[in-house]
Formats: sequence, C-alpha cells, structure tokens
Amino acid sequence: MKAVQDITFTVAEGETLILLGTSGCGKTTVLRMLNKLIEPTAGAIFLNNQPISNIPAEQLRRSMGYVLQHTGLFPHYTVAENMAIVPRLLRWDSHQIWDRTLELIQKLHLSEEHLNLYPDQLSGGQQQRVGIARALMADPPVLLLDEPFGALDPITRTHIRQEFLQLDELKRKTVIMVTHDITEAFELGDRICLMQQGRIEQLGTPAELIFKPKTSFVASFLQEQQLPLELKALTLADIGLSEIGALAPDLNIWDVLTALLPKNNLPVNQFSEGDHPTTTQSPEINQIMLALQNYRKS
Repeated sequence: MKAVQDITFTVAEGETLILLGTSGCGKTTVLRMLNKLIEPTAGAIFLNNQPISNIPAEQLRRSMGYVLQHTGLFPHYTVAENMAIVPRLLRWDSHQIWDRTLELIQKLHLSEEHLNLYPDQLSGGQQQRVGIARALMADPPVLLLDEPFGALDPITRTHIRQEFLQLDELKRKTVIMVTHDITEAFELGDRICLMQQGRIEQLGTPAELIFKPKTSFVASFLQEQQLPLELKALTLADIGLSEIGALAPDLNIWDVLTALLPKNNLPVNQFSEGDHPTTTQSPEINQIMLALQNYRKS
C-alpha cells in the first residue's frame, strides 16, 4: 500500500499551506519527505527550483525549521542549550547565539529565567514555545510544523495559536503545517490541502473549500462546522463591506463579530435556526449578517 499517491502542489514564498486530514491520510508523510526524513519512491521535490535529491540532507535540514507535536526537545539540555543546537552547527559565535536567544524568548513570551530550566520543568505551553523558538533560531526561510499544538489542552492551544498568528518572524517565511484540526487550518492557512487516503481531495483557500467544495468528501468533512468556518474564511471586504467602526475590512467576520459582541458571546450565537441573524441592538452586526446572506446567494 502506498502512503501517498499522485501528490502535486506548489507553495509560494511567504505562504502558509496547511496539510489537513484525518489520521493516516498521508499528511505527515508528505511533510517528512520535504526534509528527507522519508525518501519518495517516485517523483521529485524541488526547493527554489532545485531538486532536493541534489542537496545533502544535513544542509537541507539546516535551511528548514521543524516543530514536532511533542516538541522534540532534548531532555538533558537546558532551554538555552536546546535553542542553540542549530546555530552551533552553523558555527555562530556565542554573542550572536545569545542575542538571537533573547530576541526570540521575548517574542514568544518567555523570560530569561526559563533559559536555565530543563524541558520537564516547563509547562506544555512553555515547551511548545521553546520548540518554535528553536526552529526559528537560525532564521530558516522554510518552517515545517507537524501538529505543533496537538498535545496542548484546548485553552493553552488557543492562546499559543493566537501568539503564533501574531509572530512577526512568520511574515517572511514559507510555512507548511500538518494538522487534523479544521478550525486551526482555517485560522492559520493561506491555503489548505485537504487529504484523504494518500490523495489530495482539494487544494485552495479556506473560502474555496467551504463555499466551493470539489468533492462530496470535502463538503461532508467541513459540514459540521460550516457556520464558524464561513465566518473565519471571509473578511468584511469579501462580503462587500468597508470598515465597521474602527475595524479594518481585512479582518475576518469572526474576529469582527467577537469585537462587537459582549464578552463570552460567540459569533455563532447571532444566528437562529436556519442561519438567519437574530434580532440585535447592533446595526453593525445586522449589516454584517445581511451582507453574509447576500454573499451566500451570489
């Protein structure tokens, strides 16, 4: 049995592509082939138009950050030592390593006190932040992530995911990430590659998958979370609205509604049965819901 079959896709520089699917669909196999942890039995993989078969594995891996679900931190190394592994292989001097370490722990909401701790002295969220920091230390142009938030509890997972979205380091990197979490894929991905049984079912933007599914599998896979996914896939601009108050048109509808609603009131609560907006005192929310209904009909 083949783990993956007839897989073809291109990732643009600076893009975040999500490999999404259930366990066993081949998404992690694809990720591992990208940095030669698994050698493909057929076909070719290119990095900057160069076949990676021509690049020594160590050289290739040093140009790619890799974050695992369970962090992969060395238990007998401190946080600082874990973060310094790749820079030392690249022969950075100690001052350069220290400056980069301090820069990243600040960006990832860690403190200098954490640097002398060992992984088992950290919380799950702190371990994951260190794993991301280690992958970013040498400033690689490509970042590979294999279920990076999968081992975290739901609250920590949400917090880390939001920090990840806001991390300026990622704005100039090409990111390929594996997840089975649909919400995560829609929040983080520029495009999503939905896989089943080793094949690509559909590759496109979140809006294309939710509004224009190409197969019955795609439609059924997303159906249970249809409404929240719609709200996260579309921006105000997508549904023909300019800014709402001080909220910019490039914000997705979920974030806009969250900002407009009272605390702890989820955007989906603005819909009654049949996906029609409920009566609300906010004309802005009514305006958004009406525009969304018109978008669906178009």
